[in-house]
Amino acid sequence: MKTFGIALKIFLVFTILTGIIYPLLVTGIAQVVFPHQANGSLILKDNKIIGSELIGQQFDSTIYFSSRPSAIGNNPLPSGGSNLGLTSAKLKAQVAERKNKFITFNQLDKNVEVPSEMLFASASGLDPHISPEAAELQIDRIAKARSFSNVQKQKMKSLVEKISEAPQLTCLGESRVNVLLLNIALDNLK
Repeated sequence: MKTFGIALKIFLVFTILTGIIYPLLVTGIAQVVFPHQANGSLILKDNKIIGSELIGQQFDSTIYFSSRPSAIGNNPLPSGGSNLGLTSAKLKAQVAERKNKFITFNQLDKNVEVPSEMLFASASGLDPHISPEAAELQIDRIAKARSFSNVQKQKMKSLVEKISEAPQLTCLGESRVNVLLLNIALDNLK
């Protein structure tokens, strides 16, 4: 019985320490040091939440940059990929369909090399980024849909370069562009 009492006391101490004190301490530090990130990196427009920098959104309009495909429809609750392997006939069919759709939607030459992130869904299904190359392939379509002049089209190219993020620590990952931030900036382009 003595061992049970000691075990119960240790259980209660560690429950309070790791279940209450530690989470409150970490949350408090995060709110002070990184409040934007700690609250979900939410993006406001006209004092209304329109999204998060961390979660991709679907853009199907010709006047916006398209985001990468999502196996879960960009729904954060069932986050996950399609789990289709490289030998899957279903995956091959999806990739071919996505390639044709991207080429047709952007009015590109049939032989253009489509960046892989526009063909394959991310592992989480929530990736908000595309490569600068994928964004550049969409510029002509958007400029045409918005009736942009050549000057505005050049500004749009500069916008893609400006919003592009370098690989983390200069060596982890690839250069990338947050599609939601890019589309918000595009709406503000004069």
